[in-house]
Amino acid sequence: MIESLLPLVVVIPLLGAAVTLSLGRRSRLQVVVSTASLVLVTLLSFALLFDIDQNGTAVVGIGGWEPPWGIVLVADRLSAIMLVISALMLLGVLIFSIGQGIADNSDEETPVSIFHPTYLVLAAGVFDSFIAGDLFNLYVGFEMLLAASYVLLTLGGTGSRIRAGVTYIVVSLTSSIIFLAAIALIYGATGTVTIALISERIRDLPMDIQMILCVALLVAFCIKAAVFPLSFWLPDSYPTAPAPVTAVFAGLLTKVGVYAIIRTDNVLFVDVPLRVPLMVVAFFTLIVGILGALAQADIKRLLSFTLVSHIGYMIFGIAVGGELALASTVYYIVHHIAIQTTLFLAAGLVERVGGTTSISRLGGVLKASPMVAVLFFIGAMNLGGIPPFSGFLGKVALFQAGLADADWLTYVLVAAGAATSLLTLYALVRVWNMGFWRNRGEVRGYSSPLLASLHESPDDSGSVMTKSISKLMLGATTGMVAITVALTVLAGPILDYTARAAHTLINPDNYVSAVFGEDR
Repeated sequence: MIESLLPLVVVIPLLGAAVTLSLGRRSRLQVVVSTASLVLVTLLSFALLFDIDQNGTAVVGIGGWEPPWGIVLVADRLSAIMLVISALMLLGVLIFSIGQGIADNSDEETPVSIFHPTYLVLAAGVFDSFIAGDLFNLYVGFEMLLAASYVLLTLGGTGSRIRAGVTYIVVSLTSSIIFLAAIALIYGATGTVTIALISERIRDLPMDIQMILCVALLVAFCIKAAVFPLSFWLPDSYPTAPAPVTAVFAGLLTKVGVYAIIRTDNVLFVDVPLRVPLMVVAFFTLIVGILGALAQADIKRLLSFTLVSHIGYMIFGIAVGGELALASTVYYIVHHIAIQTTLFLAAGLVERVGGTTSISRLGGVLKASPMVAVLFFIGAMNLGGIPPFSGFLGKVALFQAGLADADWLTYVLVAAGAATSLLTLYALVRVWNMGFWRNRGEVRGYSSPLLASLHESPDDSGSVMTKSISKLMLGATTGMVAITVALTVLAGPILDYTARAAHTLINPDNYVSAVFGEDR
């Protein structure tokens, strides 16, 4: 019975978007509808998670049409946990944005009449991407979230946001064109866009054809996931948006691309030898991303580069393959969604308390707001991989999986991953020392060779302007930090769950039989 409710994870936010759009400037009603929509989806996602874990993959043919003739929605354990963590993050960020509106008493940063319907459309696109059972529906989910992200990125219409939006749109449209072309090629080769049927038919094609089709899909997904060298657009695009928008983008949008890469590697093209190229890509993503972070003076740009860098851990886990590696990768994805979203919200609070996110002019945050300092510190230590936080547990699990079937390339990746973790910690400790521990009075006239070597944000005006923080903003960020801590406290049960998810993922026949039945 519960599987029949699967379409509601997309339908509810879309209906909420329609209602909020019709409400116009009635902001309080928009807030109620948006919050209620995401609360319902969150509860439904948890119900689906427990049901799917107990009873197996949920499959729903829209309109009663059986696959491959109609649109099919498929939710296995991987889809279910992605729905849960995404719904939690979207709800937390929405509450933060409501609190920000209360604190500002203005719609200048995030115009409510535009923000709420667009935000719900983005949520629907994210959810649809995780349960799409055919490539074209996955494309539709991508386009929904991308179209909404164009609007959210340029909210306020400032020059910096418009410039960042142009770059983001051009890159996103390019990836969408490549994705659509790949779908057309796959349809021409297999006669279907249903993922389960493609998985069966693709194995009968010559390996060179499989390789071409696989690379076409991976290029599109790697752009969306911000994998090196296709990640150049991200650090200049995300930091310009309002704090709630940046948090959602950083936490979720790149992970939709990573999710699609997992499906490509473990369901669609299981016979294509991807291990070595993915290992190489993971190495450069780790190293180039963290080196970019070390060169930044702006906290949001630093976090954007660490976002790119830590995608490398996920690509590493996908490349290693096997149940242990996939289980660790899924756990790390969940951790990274939560911690990146939380840190960008904390950075938004730091900007309001300190008046800037540049560590060359930031100081005294610990004294000005100990609560904000603690929230940022917990998130920073987690991202840096300090034990016993989930960041440490996820990295150790990934390294163990890699070393279990080691060759020289795996050893290189493990070393790169360990170095990246240490450099991430160094970059964040530098932020803490300069922005939190240093007194505000020490900022004026302070200079050092280190600061002189760092790059400020291209859009940094050099001004320092503090703003108030509402209790709702603090409460939302505290709740998000609590979720990241829960990923540590509940690491055992969550890793057990991801192990079961990996067991299902490792054999594409499990996916096929769930969609078409055991007798196929």
